[in-house]
Amino acid sequence: MSHLFDQIKDQLSHTDKTIVFPEGRDERILTAASQLGAAGIVTPILLGDEQEIRQKAEALRVDVSVSHLIDPYHYPAFDQMVDAFVERRKGKVSPDDARQILQDENYFGTMLVYLGQADGLVSGAAHSTADTVRPALQIIKTKDGIKKTSGAFIMVRDEEKYVFADCAINMNPDSQDLAEIAVESANTGQLFGVDPRIAMLSFSTKGSAQSEETEKVVEALKLAKEKNPSLVIDGEFQFDAAFVPSVATKKAPDSEIKGDANVFIFPNLEAGNIGYKIAQRLGEFEAVGPILQGLNKPVNDLSRGCSTEDVYNLALITAAQA
Repeated sequence: MSHLFDQIKDQLSHTDKTIVFPEGRDERILTAASQLGAAGIVTPILLGDEQEIRQKAEALRVDVSVSHLIDPYHYPAFDQMVDAFVERRKGKVSPDDARQILQDENYFGTMLVYLGQADGLVSGAAHSTADTVRPALQIIKTKDGIKKTSGAFIMVRDEEKYVFADCAINMNPDSQDLAEIAVESANTGQLFGVDPRIAMLSFSTKGSAQSEETEKVVEALKLAKEKNPSLVIDGEFQFDAAFVPSVATKKAPDSEIKGDANVFIFPNLEAGNIGYKIAQRLGEFEAVGPILQGLNKPVNDLSRGCSTEDVYNLALITAAQA
């Protein structure tokens, strides 16, 4: 695990990235912010009442002197932020509504990222995934040509690294969605030192079973190749045919994936979520993520049961994405 984060730290050592934490009063956030500040890799921006944050930090005996503290209720450029939000929402909210909405730390923090005051955002220690993702979709939005954001995990065990997606966001992606997820997961893999070899997973290998479900994956493969002809990608594969060379030789002898896939695209959220948790619990892989893919600027979601280490690591990942 540390190997992956050592790599990321090296990548970040000559950059000065700022990451905004809407949950500035949370104990885990404060502790991680002090560690990030001390390491000199990322400058944290903590949102909330300044006095409260300082008192909490003092009680925890952590140093937040490197962090920028911003209270959304007393922000000097709040009027300009309201105008920018109204413009971004293209008439869907009035200035009065905007004032109300931007008192929400997640919306306020996302606007800081949109306006270039921060490079990325990490939230979710005390909020739901929807609370983190909704402002990102409304304000930062997805990249050109991408309809939906998706959630990938980097699965790490010693020197091994794999990308699993989508394990967090889209319940039942269609062919178009799966193609987008494949292309974005290849980009995510490259960011973390994985040379992407992508397997589109199913319960069938190369037509061994035929159904609507397998057709969806076959169509997704075609669309992904159209989107990025340089991808090393194939399917549909059962997991063993994508991962075990001897099985690949029997089941998919003509494939350019020879049991050596390292990016795995699951056909739906059920399969993805079950798959990554099996690898995590039975295979003793560390699951790093979910890393949100497809947005114009990085926003990432913690689980409410996260540890200080999770916060620290996801901040590094967010800075690397930026």
